[in-house]
Amino acid sequence: METLIIRSNNREKLEALKAVAKALKVSIISEEKPYDPEFVAKINESKKQFEGGEYEVIAVEDLWK
Repeated sequence: METLIIRSNNREKLEALKAVAKALKVSIISEEKPYDPEFVAKINESKKQFEGGEYEVIAVEDLWK
């Protein structure tokens, strides 16, 4: 048995691939994994902070100090 992972944002292409798999009698396991809502909230908060000027610029030379 071999597993293939296909990722696409194009719904039409995914439906076409599913039709081909069905015609070939190949099983398909489809699952959507949305981002964790807590993670999304953190990213959105950081974005707001950046847009509001709440950030600190660090020079490359100072990264490892």
